[in-house]
Amino acid sequence: MGKLYPVLISLLLLSLCAAANAAPIRELADFAGVRDNQLVGYGLVVGLDGSGDQTMQTPFTTQSLTNMFSQLGITIPAGTNMQLRNVAGVMVTAQMPAFARPGQQLDVVVSSIGNARSLRGGTLLMTPLKGLDGFTYAVAQGNLLVGGAGGEAGGSSVQINQQAGGRIAGGALVERAVPVALGAGGYLDLQLREADFGTAERVVRAINQTFGRAVAGAVDAGMIHLQSPADDNARVGFIARVQNIEVTPQAPPARVILNARSGAVVLNGRVTLGAAAVAHGSLSVVIGTSFGVSQPNAFGEGDTVVVPHSEISVRQPVGTLRYVEGANLMEVVDALNALGATPQDLMTILEALKASGALHAELEII
Repeated sequence: MGKLYPVLISLLLLSLCAAANAAPIRELADFAGVRDNQLVGYGLVVGLDGSGDQTMQTPFTTQSLTNMFSQLGITIPAGTNMQLRNVAGVMVTAQMPAFARPGQQLDVVVSSIGNARSLRGGTLLMTPLKGLDGFTYAVAQGNLLVGGAGGEAGGSSVQINQQAGGRIAGGALVERAVPVALGAGGYLDLQLREADFGTAERVVRAINQTFGRAVAGAVDAGMIHLQSPADDNARVGFIARVQNIEVTPQAPPARVILNARSGAVVLNGRVTLGAAAVAHGSLSVVIGTSFGVSQPNAFGEGDTVVVPHSEISVRQPVGTLRYVEGANLMEVVDALNALGATPQDLMTILEALKASGALHAELEII
């Protein structure tokens, strides 16, 4: 099949070279409590050009509009059937970063939950965004930017990208701050993004060497305990200094990632192959049907009929037994290329090699 994703392999090699270099702690770990918070809300988008919800099939849109009118002092007579095509019910989501203060702006994502064809040209009305605790932390409103486009005429339609969702840059204002308790009790917790005992030990050693005393201690493979200054300003300087300390992380374990949906196969540089023999072949069954016409004699009383004729063939290329072995990434790739397998076949071969014990790597299927 030629080289196994040569561009992908090149990128992997470059990433492995970069992983061998030291990285600042800010790229390896985060301080406990310093995190984003997810917000969600339900709202209405108005001003659509006839592409909104069909209100008979989405009663929640009509109900929401009625409730909004009542809050604005407008009374809708009971039993009124509002046939609105320029309104859509939507869900609004946002990420509220740590240390966000009231008045700061957040980007929001707006997604239709009804049968609206497009949100292009719409305006999101004031929508409270709530956190997991049920409190409102931000309020969103503004004009949508929709990346998709489409058109229809005479029963035909064309569409590019998605039109049932859009974004509003800076469309939400923070109304409530999320308290972040840093340095409570005189300690800070540093959480590694990838838990590893070797990396944790190196981080502790680097921090203690930088400060010249034992200010850090590992709790486990993913948590490091730090002594924190009591003064707020000193604590900020301490955290900034810790984040800029460079540490060489422990090399990741050998791993093979298989994407069952796309057929992509990714190997990192620590993957090795033990001695193994692999036979590879594929079986294909081809069924074809042709139609002929049976014509009766000129003076006969029969009818002309269509007669199907089916042909079935089975093809199985000769599978050869090949010896595969590799002590580094390129040797593994060359050994697998020698099998002439497609990416889908390669997934089956790698699973078999893992089961036989010849593949020295973790096999992960996503």
